[in-house]
Amino acid sequence: MKTNHLKMNNGAPIGVVGLGMMGSSIATALLLNGQKVVALSSINSKIDSEAPNRVKKSLVECMKEGLTEKGLPELLENIHFTSDYTDLRTCWLVMECVIEDLNIKKEVYSKIENNVDDTVIITSNTSAIPISILQNHLCVAERFFGMHWAEPAYTSRFLEIVCGEKSPVEMGEQLHSIAKEWGKEPTLVRKDIRGFITNRIMYAMYREAMHLVESGYATIEDVDRACKNDGGHWMTFCGLFRYMDLTGLKAYHAVMKDLFPELSNQTTVPKLIDDIAKKGGNGISNGVGFYTYSKEEALEWEKAFERFSFDINKISLKYAEKTSKI
Repeated sequence: MKTNHLKMNNGAPIGVVGLGMMGSSIATALLLNGQKVVALSSINSKIDSEAPNRVKKSLVECMKEGLTEKGLPELLENIHFTSDYTDLRTCWLVMECVIEDLNIKKEVYSKIENNVDDTVIITSNTSAIPISILQNHLCVAERFFGMHWAEPAYTSRFLEIVCGEKSPVEMGEQLHSIAKEWGKEPTLVRKDIRGFITNRIMYAMYREAMHLVESGYATIEDVDRACKNDGGHWMTFCGLFRYMDLTGLKAYHAVMKDLFPELSNQTTVPKLIDDIAKKGGNGISNGVGFYTYSKEEALEWEKAFERFSFDINKISLKYAEKTSKI
């Protein structure tokens, strides 16, 4: 099986199935990079019905920030919003972006495969379910890959291409090259592992952060402050391994001997987040999380995060261009 370059080069669309926050964000990113998009609402919900306005709003912000020279009408003419799976029949690639529920994903995959050719690539934006498990629920398993995006997809250069046990690495390499054409700096996960790359690293940080708070070493505010003012300053520039090179490996080697045995290796969900989840807390979406938010505060944090995403993208692109010449 090979990627259908002919269809892609002839302007065939990409399908995005599931139009919540992430699906809408991915659709926006694709439009900005000249792709035609079939945006399919997988469920009849308020969230999906809000997708056209969400995409339009994001495009307007991207125009203001100079991320595209195209006008809004020109951008929007390349997206078709639908709830009809037969509209995917002209796509060369279909991205699944529904919730992390295996039964729902299985149902969606069945509907997709019933309406596209066997050569069409199908991907999932999952961050929790191994690709090797998901691809076993497809009739043509080798056409299936993970495509794990970051929010907002249109400002982040992050994208993980994940091969499952039955995914040809050569095809993963082709998707990796295509992602570069979308303005991404993608990573290729050649062997499937739960959580892929970034989530395994981030969840190790989340676990240690909660351990420090639960054990009384620091407050939530202290931990956030430390992360912002240390790792938050250099991660965008160089990543973990380059940072150790820049600051001297011998110190890290020495510290690891003493520190690693004392890091948390807890295998259950920390009580800190479990208690909040049991009370229905979901962060800024309902005002109850590790912090509490009024509606006004939640909106201000959303706006600030969007503003920051544009700003950090500009800074990281500036230094990516410089360091690429070293």
